[in-house]
Amino acid sequence: MGQALGCIQVDQSTIAIEEGFGKFDEVLQPGCHCVPWCFGKNIVGYLSLRIQQLDVRCETKTKDNVFVTVVASIQYRALPEKAEDAYYKLSNTREQIQAYVFDVIRASVPKLILDDVFEQKNDIAKSVEEELSKAMSTYGYEIVQTLIVDIEPDERVKRAMNEINSAARLRVAANEKAEAEKILQIKRAEGDAESKYLSGLGIARQRQAIVDGLRESVLAFSGNVPGTTAKEVMDMVLVTQYFDTMKEIGASSKSSSVFIPHGPGAVKDVVSQIRDGLLQANEAGN
Repeated sequence: MGQALGCIQVDQSTIAIEEGFGKFDEVLQPGCHCVPWCFGKNIVGYLSLRIQQLDVRCETKTKDNVFVTVVASIQYRALPEKAEDAYYKLSNTREQIQAYVFDVIRASVPKLILDDVFEQKNDIAKSVEEELSKAMSTYGYEIVQTLIVDIEPDERVKRAMNEINSAARLRVAANEKAEAEKILQIKRAEGDAESKYLSGLGIARQRQAIVDGLRESVLAFSGNVPGTTAKEVMDMVLVTQYFDTMKEIGASSKSSSVFIPHGPGAVKDVVSQIRDGLLQANEAGN
């Protein structure tokens, strides 16, 4: 009924293109308008002022001959003040934008190696946006934003990149493990050296204490038993120690068999060897 009376309604964020006798007349803003069709007036189309998005997938190759698919997301809208150009100059806006995106991406990406494509995707997006803005403003469109949302190399290339990354991480892990083992071995060697050093100090102090004890015993015995010499007392002490040792070896249930020469002459030789050893230890301690 409204159209029969020449009244139309233009929705919000939309403009209507009015022609008179086939020629552009004016742009109708949102609201109610009278379009007397009997005077040759006619609405030939509508133009949305909302921001629209176009996703473009472009396959190209990099400088190092790797084929990649670059996905660009273009956000654009028609300019109300250039509605006539936006409606009449382009027959297919989306295909026109896609052609410019292909042109810029295929001119930019082949100059870069694959790693640089990932690192410089913002620069690529900026180049696309600048080229589109210059071209599409002539046709009454504004480029709001351009984003490179995805870069997809060939599947075999992605597997190779993952293997390279994995190998590098394994190499770092092996180096760290080797370094840790090296530190452990160094610390173990330092601990062993310190243990042997302290053990040597203990043995030296033990021998010194034995020598000091024997010396005191010899002096005390010589003082209490007149007519005895230090050598005689020393021989007796050593023989006593010898028999005590034999007794302990025989009494131990876990001791192994020990074969040693035994007899008066052998005991005398043992006494001489022990005495010489103690005297040498005493000289070394002093």
